[in-house]
Amino acid sequence: MNKVILMGRLTRDPDVRYSQGENSTAVARYSLAVDRRFSRNDENSTDFINIVAFGKAGEFAEKYLHKGTKVLVTGRIQTGSYTNKEGQKVYTTDVVAEDQEFAESKNAAGSAPAGDSGFSGGSDKGGADDDFMKFDSGSDTALPF
Repeated sequence: MNKVILMGRLTRDPDVRYSQGENSTAVARYSLAVDRRFSRNDENSTDFINIVAFGKAGEFAEKYLHKGTKVLVTGRIQTGSYTNKEGQKVYTTDVVAEDQEFAESKNAAGSAPAGDSGFSGGSDKGGADDDFMKFDSGSDTALPF
């Protein structure tokens, strides 16, 4: 089985091109910054994953996805190779997007400070307009549910 589920932020706006011919198809390429769940020595570590979306998924990426948008991508890994201008063989690994979903609200996406790429992962700071109740994890009281 070849199934990949990733959540991260776009590192740049999607590069969208259309195939030639009568039935042109959108091909969107972008990169996701995905935080690693576990790290050594409390250092944040991020992987940059290349995503390609074809057809309607490519059109969706062109219309709605932008640098910094947090998305959940479901797809499959696809490998390939080509020969570059210097005659060297280059190997590629991409995730072909089968489904793309927003992973945060539009308000949350717009509340990040300017210059903050958001690649450092989740935060427990919370904003004033979060829909979540604040809970002091150091408290001895019972959980509110």
